[in-house]
Amino acid sequence: MNRMTRRALLAGLVALPLTRPAHAATAPYELVPQGTSVDFTFDLSGLAQSGTMPVQAANIQINLSDLTKSRVVVTLNAAEARTKLPFARSAMLGAEVLDIASFPTIHFVSTKVELGDGGRISRGAKITGDLTLRGVTRPITLQADLFRPHGSAADNLDMLSIRLTGALNRHDFGASGYADLVQDTVGLDIQAEIKRVK
Repeated sequence: MNRMTRRALLAGLVALPLTRPAHAATAPYELVPQGTSVDFTFDLSGLAQSGTMPVQAANIQINLSDLTKSRVVVTLNAAEARTKLPFARSAMLGAEVLDIASFPTIHFVSTKVELGDGGRISRGAKITGDLTLRGVTRPITLQADLFRPHGSAADNLDMLSIRLTGALNRHDFGASGYADLVQDTVGLDIQAEIKRVK
């Protein structure tokens, strides 16, 4: 989804409120692959770089009565991470950074959902969880937005859009190789479309 399309979509989307009808309970959702991307950014020798990493598996449970009780478990395929620079990708996958030979996946398990202004998950909400990278597990908090498509009925939550943004310090996970070339901070921008499992 390009920036203009995303901006138009977000501008026209209706935020999900905290309270839903009593009959709406936890519902399983699945990813729509073509609407999902996991992007990361980093600085290499002072130049901004970017890459992508595919989702290997996801378990998404949205509690429509109380969004704070929703739960997300995601596994990323670190071995298939890509950057625009082939030599940078080789170094990134090697033992000094991601060490995919020993740790081919990255795992995230949500532990807390905080709603934003007005009890909505589309206005400054946060999702905290445990991120396991290189066998090291540490908490991480991401900014979260959850929307339904513009024009859809208020009670139609079959399709939802999610965006998660944040950053991590790679040294916290032992991915400390090439410290003289690569900055400590890695940015995250995760966008996903999900549909309710029927």
